[in-house]
Amino acid sequence: MKVLAAMSGGVDSAVAAARAVDAGHEVVGVHLALSRMPGTLRTGSRGCCTIEDSSDAWRACEKLGIPFYVWDFSERFKADVVDDFISEYAAGRTPNPCMRCNEKIKFEALLDKAIALGFDAVATGHYAKIIETENGRELHRAATWTKDQSYVLGVLNEQQLAHCYFPLGDTPSKDLVRAEAAERGLSVAQKPDSHDICFIPDGDTRGWLAEQIELKNGPILDAEGNQIGEHEGAEAYTVGQRRGLKLGRPAPDGKPRFVLEIRPKDNTVVAGPQELLEIDRITGIRLSWAGKPVPEAATGEWFEIQLQIRAHADPVPARARVEAPDPAEDSGPAEDAAHPEGDGAAAAPTLVVELQDPLKGVAPGQTAVMYQDTRVLGQATIDTARSRNYQPA
Repeated sequence: MKVLAAMSGGVDSAVAAARAVDAGHEVVGVHLALSRMPGTLRTGSRGCCTIEDSSDAWRACEKLGIPFYVWDFSERFKADVVDDFISEYAAGRTPNPCMRCNEKIKFEALLDKAIALGFDAVATGHYAKIIETENGRELHRAATWTKDQSYVLGVLNEQQLAHCYFPLGDTPSKDLVRAEAAERGLSVAQKPDSHDICFIPDGDTRGWLAEQIELKNGPILDAEGNQIGEHEGAEAYTVGQRRGLKLGRPAPDGKPRFVLEIRPKDNTVVAGPQELLEIDRITGIRLSWAGKPVPEAATGEWFEIQLQIRAHADPVPARARVEAPDPAEDSGPAEDAAHPEGDGAAAAPTLVVELQDPLKGVAPGQTAVMYQDTRVLGQATIDTARSRNYQPA
């Protein structure tokens, strides 16, 4: 194949590109410039997309003997990832920028450009597997649970999977990848993994949001509507959060309190005991399928799944069904970034999930990824999360 290797500047993408070369493919490396003002150096494991990362990607390509290019996707990244992140928090939701980056940048903008230039596939250093079946390509978990990254790839659709290549999917451990990089003489063999949100490298999400959104002080209420404190901007909180509430008085039972709800319209945060965070039903929008949909999706029947709501969370047993939109309802203008089915477009189906056992700390805006065994079925953005003990206003 003619393969475009997405080179982040880290060890995983470097080894993935090396394996693509070993497999006999014609490989070209490309580094994505996602920031208009990239930092010169990383700080340990914080940040990415720096000038240092670009240089590391170039050195890896030089060692592998493959061409190297830098593509400027900074404008697209700002519009589809950074601005989306801001608007979601402003609407009281908790977005996942890594999911949005995979969806809009790495496997939409990058893949579209690669195909237009005649490439057959895009190779990345993600730990996940693609399996060919009689029903087409399927996305599956990596060989090792601790390194599995299939959750953040749950936004990929059937057309995109046809052009994806994940050379690390069967690798048992990251230590083996680092050892292989060292044997190949790649300078990134011991480079730390990047963590946190790439465009907030210091990890201070609240401080960063304060520069983007006008945060105003407002009340913190308990579940009964009594004021128990004051916050410094409702948009900077997330459901399930415990730290940073700065409540002046303890709860009557002496137990800690957690954020139950964010009401950006009246700048209010609701906090209460942990048991009020127990969620047993979720509805999701922006539904997409990683490969062919399950047959029940077309009929509205229930089907069994394992649900995962965070990249490193354990999946939990649940059942799901797809609710078709009411054709009698006209779609009006979209109210916010989480409801793109507006603007006069046809209404989109809704995913309904009922959990066998309750989950805690589920926030609107998070991504719910559906599995059956190791297969990724698809995903949806959480729109509502119903607690058996607390109903948001």
